[in-house]
Amino acid sequence: SAMRYAIVPVTPFDQNCTIFWCETTRQAVVIDPGGDVERIQRFLTDEKLVLAKILVTHGHIDHAGGVAALTEKTGVTVIEGPHEEDRFWIEGMPQQSKMFGFPNVRSFEPTRWLKDGDKVSFGEIELDVLHCPGHTPGHVVFYHAPSHLAQVGDVLFQGSIGRTDFPRGDHDTLIRSIKERLFPLGDEVDFIPGHGPMSTFGEERKYNPFLSGRYG
Repeated sequence: SAMRYAIVPVTPFDQNCTIFWCETTRQAVVIDPGGDVERIQRFLTDEKLVLAKILVTHGHIDHAGGVAALTEKTGVTVIEGPHEEDRFWIEGMPQQSKMFGFPNVRSFEPTRWLKDGDKVSFGEIELDVLHCPGHTPGHVVFYHAPSHLAQVGDVLFQGSIGRTDFPRGDHDTLIRSIKERLFPLGDEVDFIPGHGPMSTFGEERKYNPFLSGRYG
């Protein structure tokens, strides 16, 4: 069954909230509903999609800040991800909301914390879960092998990589995640980052200044 996707930019951080859906069943997942929940809901309604699950790559507010509101408004209670190492970020949601000026964002408890090698399914679609720490310790990536498509959150960007100056971030760990977990999936893989334009693993392997060896 074919998977389709759309990117809905949300929050003042222009975060790429991503909707994946199964063309046959119209079952959908929303990945990283950081905010602007009405905009996300409107897309689901317009495309006549049935929301099955909410998926979260990591616990930062611009990615996970709208989770509680989306469950409330849609009644969808299945939340999968991130990895449990990001629990401290999610429990700290009220503090994050003060720090970044997001109004009263509530915390949530995932239905299922994800681990490397897990699978997430909706409709006739199955995604592979890769644990890619470095930006945050519990960051996960969602990969749809038949489409050669990954949603990588803030691990990797076109021409850049995730910040590692947050609590429990680590630069060497991030580089290892990219080189050992993501790049082996193949140069042809398209990826949707947490911010900015899409790219491919091949392009980044060759030209990303943080990864091509030009900066040591």
